[in-house]
Amino acid sequence: PYIPWVARALLVSTFIEDSVRIMVQWQNQLYFLQAFRGFPWGVSHVFLLLNVVTMIVCSALAIGRRYTELAVGGLLSVIVLQGFAYGLIFDMSFFLRNLSVVGGLLMLVAESLLAQRRNVFAGLPSLSDEDRSKYVLLGGRVLLVLLFASFVFSGSLTLARMAVIAVGGLSCVMVAVGFKAKWSAIVLVAILSVFNLVVNNWWTIDFNPTHRDFVKYDFFQTLSIMGGFLLLVNVGPGSFSVDEKKKNF
Repeated sequence: PYIPWVARALLVSTFIEDSVRIMVQWQNQLYFLQAFRGFPWGVSHVFLLLNVVTMIVCSALAIGRRYTELAVGGLLSVIVLQGFAYGLIFDMSFFLRNLSVVGGLLMLVAESLLAQRRNVFAGLPSLSDEDRSKYVLLGGRVLLVLLFASFVFSGSLTLARMAVIAVGGLSCVMVAVGFKAKWSAIVLVAILSVFNLVVNNWWTIDFNPTHRDFVKYDFFQTLSIMGGFLLLVNVGPGSFSVDEKKKNF
């Protein structure tokens, strides 16, 4: 019963960390936007304030399962606006990472849609809700594996990395097609947990604050992807999956 709460908290952790970082580094953020991105004085203040408020409020709503679709819409708008504001929208690494975060957010929407269908007071589930949930789950599954794939296939090929590629790559394919999706998602969560602690150990970096912020950013984004996979474990892969088709035979 605690998995959905943990999953949602992990999923929005990158947004909570980002809002805290903006508040702590307020003057540095203003300087960057004004000096390097051409934001006028005042507009930069409003932009940062709106980002902080949106991320905190929408994260709280997402964790509490209140107005989930509006909360996800707010968080998606933050991803897009920050991408343009900081000039990262065409950076491939940023693009893949945030596509995976979008996949996690889609899993959150799917969980909400499925919960509405199970509500005994809502009467019979509507066809539109059922159709929406299966398409959202399919998109979420496919997008979720992108960040993991970018992690696994980067760096030098060692024996340990080749073993991770074999297990993780197979698990990614199984999640994408929806075959043994829940078990595959659990395997990916385990691999990402080890990866995050070993590679993204930002708490050990004190000689370079800028590098520390980048590693910390990667750490919390990985937590968000883990939250998406845990939501997959909770709600299942949906109708467009091998697992679901097998039930019909």
